Amino acid sequence: MLSTLYNASIHAYQTVLRLAAPFHEKARLMVAGRRDWPDQLRNKLAGNTAPIAWFHAASLGEFEQGRPVIEAFRQRFPTYRILLTFFSPSGYEVRKNYSGADYICYLPTDTPANARQFVALVKPRIAFFIKYEFWYNYLRELKAADVPIISFSAIFRARQLFFKPYGGFYRNLLTYFDQVLVQNGESVELLKSIGITRVTLAGDTRFDRVKQVADAKKDIALAAAFKANGNDMPHPLWVIGSAWQADMDVLIPVINQFGKPLKVIIAPHEINDEEIERWRNQLKNKSIRYSEAQSPTFDLSTLESYDVLLIDNIGMLSSLYQYGEFAYVGGAFGKGLHNILEAATFGSPVFFGPNYKRFQEAVDLVRNEAAFPVNNAAELTRCFTRLYDDSAYYNSASWKARYYVERNIGATAKVMEVVENILKRREHRD
Repeated sequence: MLSTLYNASIHAYQTVLRLAAPFHEKARLMVAGRRDWPDQLRNKLAGNTAPIAWFHAASLGEFEQGRPVIEAFRQRFPTYRILLTFFSPSGYEVRKNYSGADYICYLPTDTPANARQFVALVKPRIAFFIKYEFWYNYLRELKAADVPIISFSAIFRARQLFFKPYGGFYRNLLTYFDQVLVQNGESVELLKSIGITRVTLAGDTRFDRVKQVADAKKDIALAAAFKANGNDMPHPLWVIGSAWQADMDVLIPVINQFGKPLKVIIAPHEINDEEIERWRNQLKNKSIRYSEAQSPTFDLSTLESYDVLLIDNIGMLSSLYQYGEFAYVGGAFGKGLHNILEAATFGSPVFFGPNYKRFQEAVDLVRNEAAFPVNNAAELTRCFTRLYDDSAYYNSASWKARYYVERNIGATAKVMEVVENILKRREHRD
């Protein structure tokens, strides 16, 4: 009965998506990307005789979380081909040319027919679901085909449906996994409480990815020159990353009233010219857009006269954090916090809004006084001023942020140990 309702909801979702496509860019991309998917996939796989490892990521964040495992798998098992699927355009459209995978496509919606045809075409030797993906029909078809299924960097909370009295359908989904690798001990205990014992405490592979990104950070000459402040003593720099309007509603009053030397870099979550110009008009301090400062006609010697640099491109935020003494990461005045580890790895104390408790790293850093949630501009002013004025307090927070990332590196190795054991047992069995 519940499987029938589940499938009906998937079909209803498909219908809503098609109806929304003419009016909504994301829906249009999702529909167009899945059109004639069997033919597209058949063409991609034509002539392949190598075993395939299938990795699935919901979106860009999950992909970045899973990337260290994808790359470790390729290095350890070079004879495999890697298929990477995405649910969301925010993942596929950004990473459709990722060189670490051999085949990249949208995941067809989870209908029984789609799942059956997809698994039959791909014939995966092993399947990975990163963090939060639990698709009933795909899991069922993989299990029927005797394909090992692994979930990694997963995290569970007591309020989730798996742990409710009426959550039997969702609990059953977890039984399909050969191994669930989780981020924390609470997840281990929750899963054991419902009879799921094929569980490994491995940690979060995002720490490994952040380490990779930090090690490969790009030098951004314009940001370095902006921070250097000409021939004067460099001012402290506050990097504001992945900012939404709700974040800027809190940040702009703080920036406007802060009377001490400070440089600010603002990177919006989405590049919208009207929004950026609106923020510029609200900021009292002198500001410039990155694209303006890059213009051949711009006199770089005047850059020191600007207090705010607004980033109007994508792809450099993770490297910008290296220049900051402080960080603010957006999203937590809305649905959820964006990646704070990219800032923490450089030793930046991090500020964010109140909706952060679903993110283990944020909870941990707040507990360690290396991150600071705020509800409004007054709280942000108070927290920021204390860190700015008290060097001992700042140095402690900075060290704790950096150390937290360093001591949590290593989840990828634990995932790969499980993978090697599973594939080795399969080889001996077959």
